[in-house]
Amino acid sequence: MPSLLEIAGLTRRFGGLTAVNAVDLQLGEGELVSVIGPNGAGKTTLFNLVTGLDQPDAGLVQFDGEEITGWPATRLAERGLARTFQHGRVFANLTVLDNVLVGAHTRLRAVKPRMGGVPGVAALAELALALVQPPSVTREEKTLREEALAIIALFGERLAPRIDHPAYSLSYANRRRVEIARALASKPRLLLLDEPTAGMNESETVEMLEIIRTLKARGQTILLIEHKLDLVMQLSDRVVVLDDGSKIAEGLPEAVRNDARVIEAYLGHRHVGSALPEAVAG
Repeated sequence: MPSLLEIAGLTRRFGGLTAVNAVDLQLGEGELVSVIGPNGAGKTTLFNLVTGLDQPDAGLVQFDGEEITGWPATRLAERGLARTFQHGRVFANLTVLDNVLVGAHTRLRAVKPRMGGVPGVAALAELALALVQPPSVTREEKTLREEALAIIALFGERLAPRIDHPAYSLSYANRRRVEIARALASKPRLLLLDEPTAGMNESETVEMLEIIRTLKARGQTILLIEHKLDLVMQLSDRVVVLDDGSKIAEGLPEAVRNDARVIEAYLGHRHVGSALPEAVAG
């Protein structure tokens, strides 16, 4: 399977600490690959390096055959990468619907001024579009709104009845759902989910599992960080394990779960020989 995402030798140091140590990772189109490891293993730092929120000290990142190492997050979003965060980020004063529509901004075409090379002209063109919307803008906005409502519908009664509610009024779990919906609105080729079930109870976790399963069935390529191992086992095509910034295992979920190096990383040497429990991959 051709790689959509290819990471080679990716390294990030903070003083004397190596947070990500020469990590290699490949992700094929349509795959769901999970990254797990103990707290402080370097999982979120890896995501930050891939999505342009941090710069690597060494290594490279390729997306669909093009090197994107060090690209800014805005450019990567336009290229087709979208992510969520370990601690959910939403626009608190915007409604659920408007939060999701924000995710579609990289796809806007009709509202983008065409004369950006002429000083002052682009700003005037943008102002004119805001004051007098041509039919192309109206059509595009209508299409994006319909798409946003369809994405919100994925989350059923959790979000659909709340489309006009400000995000600050939502529960923590619903804010996480809004963040994922916003990421989907960009129609990403690669979706990076950083602990999407963090703070969710058992029933909410099951709902999120089904949503991710639906996305996978639709062909969405997903790189997932998740601390609930039972969810990882059910969803993943492959699992990558980090410990102290280094990749210590990679393979099919069940094989990784029984890998002695993985068990030792989570539970200590005395537990080697037993299977990794479902609730320790945090």
